[in-house]
Amino acid sequence: MEDDFSQSLTPPVSPFASDSLCELIPARPPCFCCSETKDVPTEALSTEGYAARGSLKRLLLHLDPAPADYEGDTVEIFGFPWVTETALVESTKLLFSLFRQKVYRLETLVQSSSHDFGQAGNLHYEAEDLRQQCVSFLQYVKVFVHSYLDGGPSHPYEELEAQLPSSILEELFGITLLTGRLKDLTSKVQSAFTIQNQGKIFPPSWHLLHLHLDIHWSVLEILHLLGQKMQGQVVYAHQFVNLTGENLTDTSLFEEHLCSLLCDLTGLAIGKYNKVRPTEALSSHHYLCSCTKELWVLLMHLLESRNKVLHTQSFWSYMNSVLRPLVSGKPVAEQFSGLPTHCKDPLGFTWWLVTHLAMLGQYSCNGTIQKEVSGRESYYYYLQMLQLILRPRFYGGLAEEQVRMHVHCCLSLCLLWEPSTSAVSTLWDYYSKNLSASFTVPWLGMSGLGTLCKTPLALLEQAHSCSTPSPLHSPGHTQLYRSANSFHIFLRVLALCLVQDRAGGASQRQIKGRIYSKFSQKKMQELSEAGLMNFLLLFLVVARQVELEDVASRACELLGFLPSNCPPGHRTLVWRGQLSLLLLFQRGLDVGAQASWLASSFNEMAKEFYDKTTEVSRRLALWGPLGSYLEGVAEVFETSTSLSLSEEKLLSDGFDWLLPACSQSELNSALGFLQIVLSQLRKPLLTQSLSVVKERHLAVAGALWVHFFPFLRSLRLSQTPPAQLADAAAGFTLLAFDLPGSAPQDLQPNPVQSIMQCFGWDDMVHPLLVTRYLPHLLQNRYSYPLGSSSAQTLSVRAWIRCVLQQHLHKNPDGSESRTGNVTNYMVNPHPTMFCHTEVAISVDFANLHPSAVGSVYNGLQALSERAAMVTRALDYIGDILKHIKPSLVSKNKEGLQLAYWAVGCIVKHWSPLLATSKAQQLLFRIVDGLLLPHNLKLQDKALRDSLPLYLQGLSVASSVSQSQGAYLKQQLRSVTCRYLDHFLPDSPSMGDIANHPVLLGACESIPTPRGSALRRTILEVLWYFKGHAPPPRLTSVLMLLLELLRRNRDSDPAVLTLALPALLRCMMLVNEPQVKKTSTDALQLVVERCAAVSREGLCDQMISVLRSFVEENEGVYDRQVYSVLETVAVLDPSVVQALIPSLSLSLRNTEHKRGLGKNIALRSAYKKLLCLLGESGQAEITSLDAD
Repeated sequence: MEDDFSQSLTPPVSPFASDSLCELIPARPPCFCCSETKDVPTEALSTEGYAARGSLKRLLLHLDPAPADYEGDTVEIFGFPWVTETALVESTKLLFSLFRQKVYRLETLVQSSSHDFGQAGNLHYEAEDLRQQCVSFLQYVKVFVHSYLDGGPSHPYEELEAQLPSSILEELFGITLLTGRLKDLTSKVQSAFTIQNQGKIFPPSWHLLHLHLDIHWSVLEILHLLGQKMQGQVVYAHQFVNLTGENLTDTSLFEEHLCSLLCDLTGLAIGKYNKVRPTEALSSHHYLCSCTKELWVLLMHLLESRNKVLHTQSFWSYMNSVLRPLVSGKPVAEQFSGLPTHCKDPLGFTWWLVTHLAMLGQYSCNGTIQKEVSGRESYYYYLQMLQLILRPRFYGGLAEEQVRMHVHCCLSLCLLWEPSTSAVSTLWDYYSKNLSASFTVPWLGMSGLGTLCKTPLALLEQAHSCSTPSPLHSPGHTQLYRSANSFHIFLRVLALCLVQDRAGGASQRQIKGRIYSKFSQKKMQELSEAGLMNFLLLFLVVARQVELEDVASRACELLGFLPSNCPPGHRTLVWRGQLSLLLLFQRGLDVGAQASWLASSFNEMAKEFYDKTTEVSRRLALWGPLGSYLEGVAEVFETSTSLSLSEEKLLSDGFDWLLPACSQSELNSALGFLQIVLSQLRKPLLTQSLSVVKERHLAVAGALWVHFFPFLRSLRLSQTPPAQLADAAAGFTLLAFDLPGSAPQDLQPNPVQSIMQCFGWDDMVHPLLVTRYLPHLLQNRYSYPLGSSSAQTLSVRAWIRCVLQQHLHKNPDGSESRTGNVTNYMVNPHPTMFCHTEVAISVDFANLHPSAVGSVYNGLQALSERAAMVTRALDYIGDILKHIKPSLVSKNKEGLQLAYWAVGCIVKHWSPLLATSKAQQLLFRIVDGLLLPHNLKLQDKALRDSLPLYLQGLSVASSVSQSQGAYLKQQLRSVTCRYLDHFLPDSPSMGDIANHPVLLGACESIPTPRGSALRRTILEVLWYFKGHAPPPRLTSVLMLLLELLRRNRDSDPAVLTLALPALLRCMMLVNEPQVKKTSTDALQLVVERCAAVSREGLCDQMISVLRSFVEENEGVYDRQVYSVLETVAVLDPSVVQALIPSLSLSLRNTEHKRGLGKNIALRSAYKKLLCLLGESGQAEITSLDAD
């Protein structure tokens, strides 16, 4: 029995239709589904929805709703098979009754569902099946109405078919009564709107809610199809009319259901808007889930299509009827009843909803984003909406946080649709009355204060940002509420409206006229600083879009209404705005008229700033606009590409008043400005030949020479020069090189050298200024070669002076002068610089080091070349003693050390040069002034470090001088003798002896004739015995001598034996152990080195010294002499053997003088010596015994 029932329910279904069961199940129809979609403004609609599946498009094109479905003879509805072509006609009430049962069943599941997760899956699948059956039935009804309502195959039920439209209308009315309105759904069902994507399992309430959405849309869709099929005939619900006496037609039901649905969707949006913060207005959407979003899109396209075809109301006309009562406060029409009574901000909600609905107009009927926004055909209704929500009376008491959101929404609408001139006019009426308002939102903090434009370029950039709104869905647009105030957003709306009519059409003239008409002299004088800033931004935005010259002229005329004694803050803004307009003029328009007006105003304020009677507080206040003027003019020059638009008029007479009145910090700003102008002027000069330099460049250069250079020259001798004075002076030097004809007459005919004399070569100029000035010229050596010999010489002399005086002067920050910078450029020049053409040899700046100069001089052969080199070298250093005199006078330790070291390097490396007749007077002065003054205590450290340089140099000079050699040798002996004693320690100390400056000066790793000469001088003056008394500090002297012998490998007996007499006397007369040991060690070095030299014969110099030693001490210290000679005999017996005849004769003479015969003791001591002398000694002993 069950099998039979499962295959047959009503005729004409065959009980043997199992072969065609595959045709009973059509494809799954489209439905609202948000389980797999993302809430992104530019995201396509759900792929399972009516738009993406093509249902909407087929509806609008009068095509079959499901062309691939319901092609079989039977169809399964609610689990039973039905004859496709007759089911709805024969069983209308039955099918709709089954439909209601499924809805009731789903509602029962919602009421009985719990939070039992174990049952969640079962409930989901059961609810999903119930919803799917209902949606499939509604899809069948659509297909049946479209395919079988007319023109279908004839059948025996024509009477029933004729009643079908009325029956469907009645059943649809019954469905609307069954489902009710969205606003009447229980809170449990409405809460399903907030259920986000949770995979595939949803509660029954979610399915019921979305089924309601399907039913509401399907009712409208079926009614629309019904109207199409009836071809304009009105369908009446006859049974309903008979029972109630009220008319019910397809049109009335469509209108009633549509209005109720629009009200309910609007009510849901109101509920969401009440929770939206103003900052999130554009990022928070009006729909609760993507299904309601799609429903809005479906309604929008359906109503726009009906408006085109049937000439019914458009979507925006309906929305106008819905929203107008909210804004106006008037009672709503009956068909739009049911809107929530509470809305926190009806006007703001209207802006918000209209904006988001307009964004939905970007969706095509396929559910994808399109570039062209649909709904422009309803532009008239859009303008009505704007007029409705832009009524001036609404903006009297609104706070900035509300106005900002409204204007933000208005901007979004202008980006979506065409800008509205009426909208701009209405908004301008509001802002013209509130131009001085701050437009801040207190609870936004600093983020809501907007951008502070401190320079004309920043002001222009802000105007540019206000003229070029960000794309609609970009972060720059959505976050505009936080980053810009409502006035700035309004400027974007204004710019969009001006852009749409570039040719200066009626709308542009109308808007420009409205803006101009709101300003008068009284209005301008009432503006606050904020209002003035808004005024400037407004005119910059307008100037960017329409006639620049006209707008700029009008702006200047209005700014001229401000009183001359307006606050400095106002004047700062005025100049800043004027300069911003000049930046706009650089598109190719001459700025002469604007610049002249601005310069005149600047001159007046500069004079007041200079006036001695101006109070200090007033002067500080005046510097605000004056400094702003400097910054702005600098930006004008920096952004100019050719300086050919009369920019020189900005460099007016006001600078003659301004510069002398500046304090240190203010002057630094002014000089920084000057450097910018100079560098910008030189840029085209460096890239173009002088033949194409335009008259404007000469005009700019002339203004700089007239208004700035005299002041710089007045500061050149200052003892506290500004840090940037040298930079500016260098800029003028390079300018004089590029455009020599532009320099004033007092610098002609050679302006470059005239300026260098002022700031670089004059010895009166502060070293800090010179050391900062010269590097600029050396850096630019490729474009500015110091070609002349005199220029090179004077630059080197200035460098040397600064090096010598660098420790005397500190920079303002406490650091020393930047001589290192100059030195780097001096010793690393371009290889073609500083060529000594007159001596036919290339000597670049690297050869300015004293050692290099000496090497070059020594390499010259011709006398003329040497003479020329001497002259040039003396010119390099100038009066060097004059340069170091401040260090000597100030007793600055670092300065003294540097002075002695630098001059010492010159004396050492230039010694052959200084020995010439032309230079020797300088050498004499150096010795007398630095080495032989009376008091040297303060110079001890400097002398100790540099004395070796002087000794080495003087030694060489004394040996090569042809005219004053004797005098130089005397000077060398005096210096050596003085400092040997001066630096000799009182008590023996090996550390002090080893670092004695005289010893260090005489030491060489490889002996040279020049070093040997210095050591000869040292040995000659090392000490002198006065009678038989030894010199003071004998031990220290002997230690110094021993170190001198050890550190130098001299092999000349003439030099070695110079110390021998003193050593012999020490050994003979002093019995102190340390003296004995040191003397013996020194004697050993002398004897061994002389013996090494005289391997093939006796050392005559040593024999001569020993013979003299014996003769000098004959008859007085005979025994001591023999003792000393015993030490010598041990070291070198041969030299003592040569003395045997003399020794024997001396012995006999001594005995003879005494007259007492043989001196046994003396002879015994002599024989002891002879015993050490080998055979010669034995033979002499035999001879003595024979006496």
